[in-house]
Amino acid sequence: MRLINQHPGRSGGLMLLLLPFIVLVAIYFTGSSLRLKVNPDDKLLPSAAQMSDAIKQVAFTEDKRTGEYLLWDDTVSSLRRLGIGLAVSAAIALVAGIATGALPLVGATFSPFITVLSMIPPLAVLPILFIVFGLDELSKVVLIVIGITPMIIRDLQSRTREIPAELWVKAQTLGATSWTLILRVILPQLLPRLLVAMRLSLCSAWLFLIAAEAIASTDGLGYRIFLVRRYLAMDVILPYVMWITLLAWLMDEALRRLTQWMFPWFGGGAR
Repeated sequence: MRLINQHPGRSGGLMLLLLPFIVLVAIYFTGSSLRLKVNPDDKLLPSAAQMSDAIKQVAFTEDKRTGEYLLWDDTVSSLRRLGIGLAVSAAIALVAGIATGALPLVGATFSPFITVLSMIPPLAVLPILFIVFGLDELSKVVLIVIGITPMIIRDLQSRTREIPAELWVKAQTLGATSWTLILRVILPQLLPRLLVAMRLSLCSAWLFLIAAEAIASTDGLGYRIFLVRRYLAMDVILPYVMWITLLAWLMDEALRRLTQWMFPWFGGGAR
Protein backbone atom coordinates (compact mmCIF):
# COMPACT_ATOMS: atom_id res chain seq x y z
CA MET A 1 0.00 0.00 0.00
CA ARG A 2 1.24 3.47 -0.84
CA LEU A 3 2.23 5.66 2.10
CA ILE A 4 -0.20 8.35 0.97
CA ASN A 5 -3.11 5.91 1.47
CA GLN A 6 -2.14 4.76 4.96
CA HIS A 7 -4.20 6.16 7.83
CA PRO A 8 -3.69 5.62 11.57
CA GLY A 9 -6.27 3.79 13.63
CA ARG A 10 -7.93 5.35 16.64
CA SER A 11 -5.30 4.30 19.18
CA GLY A 12 -2.48 4.86 16.72
CA GLY A 13 -3.79 8.31 15.91
CA LEU A 14 -3.81 9.22 19.59
CA MET A 15 -0.22 8.07 19.98
CA LEU A 16 0.89 10.01 16.93
CA LEU A 17 -0.92 13.08 18.27
CA LEU A 18 0.86 12.85 21.63
CA LEU A 19 4.27 11.87 20.26
CA PRO A 20 5.61 15.38 19.44
CA PHE A 21 4.56 16.66 22.89
CA ILE A 22 6.15 13.69 24.65
CA VAL A 23 9.39 14.16 22.73
CA LEU A 24 9.45 17.90 23.45
CA VAL A 25 8.85 17.40 27.19
CA ALA A 26 11.49 14.64 27.35
CA ILE A 27 14.08 16.83 25.60
CA TYR A 28 13.33 19.76 27.88
CA PHE A 29 13.52 17.90 31.18
CA THR A 30 16.62 15.99 30.09
CA GLY A 31 18.34 19.28 29.31
CA SER A 32 17.05 20.80 32.54
CA SER A 33 18.34 17.86 34.58
CA LEU A 34 21.77 18.07 32.98
CA ARG A 35 22.09 21.84 33.48
CA LEU A 36 20.88 21.75 37.10
CA LYS A 37 23.24 18.88 37.85
CA VAL A 38 26.17 21.04 36.78
CA ASN A 39 24.79 24.25 38.31
CA PRO A 40 21.88 23.98 40.81
CA ASP A 41 21.36 27.74 40.56
CA ASP A 42 20.87 27.67 36.80
CA LYS A 43 17.74 29.62 35.77
CA LEU A 44 17.57 28.90 32.06
CA LEU A 45 15.80 25.53 32.23
CA PRO A 46 13.91 25.29 35.55
CA SER A 47 12.83 21.90 36.82
CA ALA A 48 9.24 20.77 37.19
CA ALA A 49 9.44 21.39 40.95
CA GLN A 50 10.66 24.95 40.43
CA MET A 51 7.88 25.72 37.97
CA SER A 52 5.33 24.13 40.30
CA ASP A 53 6.47 26.37 43.14
CA ALA A 54 6.28 29.41 40.88
CA ILE A 55 2.75 28.50 39.77
CA LYS A 56 1.65 28.16 43.40
CA GLN A 57 3.13 31.58 44.09
CA VAL A 58 1.41 33.44 41.24
CA ALA A 59 -1.85 31.47 41.06
CA PHE A 60 -2.70 30.44 44.63
CA THR A 61 -0.92 32.96 46.86
CA GLU A 62 -2.12 36.52 47.35
CA ASP A 63 0.30 39.17 46.20
CA LYS A 64 1.59 41.05 49.25
CA ARG A 65 1.39 44.42 47.49
CA THR A 66 -2.01 44.18 45.79
CA GLY A 67 -3.71 41.31 47.61
CA GLU A 68 -4.59 39.71 44.25
CA TYR A 69 -3.84 36.35 42.70
CA LEU A 70 -1.56 37.49 39.90
CA LEU A 71 -2.14 34.76 37.31
CA TRP A 72 -5.92 35.02 37.44
CA ASP A 73 -5.94 38.81 37.55
CA ASP A 74 -3.58 38.95 34.56
CA THR A 75 -5.73 36.41 32.70
CA VAL A 76 -8.93 38.38 33.23
CA SER A 77 -7.29 41.61 32.08
CA SER A 78 -5.81 40.05 28.93
CA LEU A 79 -8.96 38.13 27.98
CA ARG A 80 -11.07 41.26 28.42
CA ARG A 81 -8.86 43.23 26.02
CA LEU A 82 -8.66 40.36 23.58
CA GLY A 83 -12.40 39.69 23.67
CA ILE A 84 -13.29 43.33 23.01
CA GLY A 85 -10.75 43.52 20.19
CA LEU A 86 -12.04 40.36 18.52
CA ALA A 87 -15.69 41.43 18.83
CA VAL A 88 -15.04 44.88 17.36
CA SER A 89 -12.92 43.42 14.57
CA ALA A 90 -15.58 40.85 13.69
CA ALA A 91 -18.33 43.48 13.52
CA ILE A 92 -16.30 45.86 11.37
CA ALA A 93 -15.03 43.08 9.11
CA LEU A 94 -18.49 41.63 8.53
CA VAL A 95 -19.98 44.97 7.47
CA ALA A 96 -16.97 45.98 5.39
CA GLY A 97 -16.61 42.53 3.82
CA ILE A 98 -20.22 42.52 2.67
CA ALA A 99 -20.08 46.12 1.42
CA THR A 100 -16.85 45.81 -0.53
CA GLY A 101 -17.62 42.33 -1.83
CA ALA A 102 -21.25 42.80 -2.85
CA LEU A 103 -21.48 46.46 -3.83
CA PRO A 104 -19.25 47.23 -6.85
CA LEU A 105 -19.16 50.97 -6.20
CA VAL A 106 -18.08 50.48 -2.59
CA GLY A 107 -15.57 47.81 -3.59
CA ALA A 108 -14.00 50.01 -6.26
CA THR A 109 -13.61 52.80 -3.70
CA PHE A 110 -12.41 51.00 -0.61
CA SER A 111 -10.86 47.67 -1.68
CA PRO A 112 -7.48 49.20 -2.63
CA PHE A 113 -7.49 51.21 0.60
CA ILE A 114 -8.15 48.09 2.71
CA THR A 115 -5.40 46.24 0.83
CA VAL A 116 -2.93 49.00 1.67
CA LEU A 117 -4.02 48.99 5.32
CA SER A 118 -3.44 45.25 5.54
CA MET A 119 0.18 45.78 4.47
CA ILE A 120 1.02 48.17 7.33
CA PRO A 121 2.89 46.37 10.16
CA PRO A 122 0.60 46.96 13.16
CA LEU A 123 3.48 47.05 15.65
CA ALA A 124 5.03 49.90 13.66
CA VAL A 125 2.05 52.12 14.50
CA LEU A 126 1.97 51.14 18.18
CA PRO A 127 3.82 54.32 19.29
CA ILE A 128 1.28 56.37 17.33
CA LEU A 129 -1.58 54.60 19.08
CA PHE A 130 -0.04 55.33 22.48
CA ILE A 131 0.31 59.01 21.55
CA VAL A 132 -3.22 59.31 20.16
CA PHE A 133 -5.16 57.06 22.56
CA GLY A 134 -2.92 57.11 25.61
CA LEU A 135 -1.53 54.18 27.56
CA ASP A 136 -4.85 52.85 28.86
CA GLU A 137 -7.07 50.06 27.56
CA LEU A 138 -8.18 51.76 24.35
CA SER A 139 -4.78 51.74 22.65
CA LYS A 140 -4.36 48.00 23.27
CA VAL A 141 -7.78 47.17 21.86
CA VAL A 142 -7.22 49.44 18.85
CA LEU A 143 -3.93 47.67 18.09
CA ILE A 144 -5.73 44.32 17.95
CA VAL A 145 -8.44 45.79 15.72
CA ILE A 146 -5.94 47.41 13.36
CA GLY A 147 -3.85 44.26 13.31
CA ILE A 148 -6.48 41.69 12.33
CA THR A 149 -9.46 43.53 10.82
CA PRO A 150 -8.05 44.28 7.34
CA MET A 151 -7.12 40.65 6.73
CA ILE A 152 -10.53 39.41 7.90
CA ILE A 153 -12.21 41.95 5.62
CA ARG A 154 -10.19 40.73 2.64
CA ASP A 155 -11.08 37.12 3.45
CA LEU A 156 -14.81 37.88 3.66
CA GLN A 157 -14.61 40.03 0.57
CA SER A 158 -13.12 37.15 -1.40
CA ARG A 159 -15.77 34.77 -0.05
CA THR A 160 -18.52 37.16 -1.14
CA ARG A 161 -17.14 37.34 -4.65
CA GLU A 162 -16.95 33.53 -4.80
CA ILE A 163 -20.72 33.16 -4.40
CA PRO A 164 -21.94 31.62 -7.68
CA ALA A 165 -23.44 34.11 -10.11
CA GLU A 166 -26.43 31.78 -10.55
CA LEU A 167 -27.55 32.55 -7.00
CA TRP A 168 -27.51 36.28 -7.68
CA VAL A 169 -29.46 35.84 -10.90
CA LYS A 170 -32.06 33.49 -9.41
CA ALA A 171 -32.62 35.68 -6.35
CA GLN A 172 -33.05 38.82 -8.44
CA THR A 173 -35.33 36.99 -10.85
CA LEU A 174 -37.56 36.15 -7.90
CA GLY A 175 -37.69 39.85 -7.02
CA ALA A 176 -35.03 40.06 -4.30
CA THR A 177 -33.84 43.56 -3.44
CA SER A 178 -30.24 44.43 -2.59
CA TRP A 179 -31.09 44.29 1.11
CA THR A 180 -32.76 40.89 0.69
CA LEU A 181 -29.73 39.58 -1.18
CA ILE A 182 -27.46 40.68 1.64
CA LEU A 183 -29.62 39.12 4.37
CA ARG A 184 -30.73 35.92 2.62
CA VAL A 185 -27.82 35.08 0.30
CA ILE A 186 -24.60 36.78 1.43
CA LEU A 187 -24.90 36.81 5.22
CA PRO A 188 -25.53 33.05 5.64
CA GLN A 189 -22.47 32.37 3.48
CA LEU A 190 -20.21 34.79 5.38
CA LEU A 191 -21.06 34.05 9.01
CA PRO A 192 -19.31 30.64 9.14
CA ARG A 193 -16.40 32.05 7.18
CA LEU A 194 -16.16 34.89 9.70
CA LEU A 195 -15.75 32.38 12.55
CA VAL A 196 -13.05 30.57 10.58
CA ALA A 197 -11.27 33.86 9.85
CA MET A 198 -11.35 34.72 13.55
CA ARG A 199 -9.76 31.36 14.34
CA LEU A 200 -7.00 32.08 11.86
CA SER A 201 -6.49 35.54 13.39
CA LEU A 202 -6.20 34.38 16.99
CA CYS A 203 -2.43 33.99 16.92
CA SER A 204 -1.95 37.50 15.52
CA ALA A 205 -4.43 38.94 18.03
CA TRP A 206 -2.49 37.39 20.91
CA LEU A 207 0.77 38.68 19.46
CA PHE A 208 -0.49 42.27 19.31
CA LEU A 209 -1.99 42.02 22.79
CA ILE A 210 1.21 40.69 24.36
CA ALA A 211 3.28 43.38 22.61
CA ALA A 212 1.01 46.19 23.81
CA GLU A 213 0.92 44.84 27.38
CA ALA A 214 4.68 44.42 27.44
CA ILE A 215 5.31 48.04 26.47
CA ALA A 216 2.66 49.91 28.44
CA SER A 217 0.52 48.16 31.02
CA THR A 218 0.25 47.48 34.72
CA ASP A 219 -1.39 44.07 34.41
CA GLY A 220 -1.96 41.32 31.89
CA LEU A 221 -0.15 38.16 30.82
CA GLY A 222 2.23 40.01 28.50
CA TYR A 223 3.01 42.58 31.18
CA ARG A 224 3.88 39.87 33.72
CA ILE A 225 6.17 37.98 31.34
CA PHE A 226 8.20 41.06 30.48
CA LEU A 227 8.22 42.22 34.11
CA VAL A 228 9.83 39.06 35.49
CA ARG A 229 12.29 38.65 32.59
CA ARG A 230 14.59 41.17 34.27
CA TYR A 231 15.01 38.63 37.08
CA LEU A 232 15.54 35.76 34.60
CA ALA A 233 12.48 34.11 36.16
CA MET A 234 12.05 31.35 33.62
CA ASP A 235 10.12 29.35 36.22
CA VAL A 236 7.37 32.00 35.86
CA ILE A 237 7.79 32.82 32.17
CA LEU A 238 7.45 29.24 30.90
CA PRO A 239 4.20 28.49 32.80
CA TYR A 240 2.77 31.81 31.58
CA VAL A 241 3.67 30.93 27.99
CA MET A 242 2.06 27.50 28.37
CA TRP A 243 -1.03 29.11 29.93
CA ILE A 244 -1.34 31.55 27.02
CA THR A 245 -0.98 28.64 24.59
CA LEU A 246 -3.72 26.71 26.41
CA LEU A 247 -6.05 29.72 26.39
CA ALA A 248 -5.46 30.26 22.67
CA TRP A 249 -6.16 26.58 21.96
CA LEU A 250 -9.36 26.65 24.02
CA MET A 251 -10.55 29.73 22.15
CA ASP A 252 -9.76 28.09 18.82
CA GLU A 253 -11.59 24.93 19.85
CA ALA A 254 -14.59 26.93 21.07
CA LEU A 255 -14.84 28.76 17.74
CA ARG A 256 -14.49 25.47 15.85
CA ARG A 257 -17.27 23.82 17.82
CA LEU A 258 -19.45 26.94 17.51
CA THR A 259 -18.99 26.82 13.73
CA GLN A 260 -19.96 23.14 13.61
CA TRP A 261 -22.97 23.70 15.85
CA MET A 262 -24.35 26.78 14.11
CA PHE A 263 -23.41 25.85 10.54
CA PRO A 264 -23.22 22.04 10.25
CA TRP A 265 -23.43 22.34 6.46
CA PHE A 266 -20.23 24.37 6.27
CA GLY A 267 -17.14 22.30 5.60
CA GLY A 268 -14.47 24.84 4.73
CA GLY A 269 -12.04 25.20 7.61
CA ALA A 270 -14.44 23.93 10.29
CA ARG A 271 -12.08 21.18 11.34
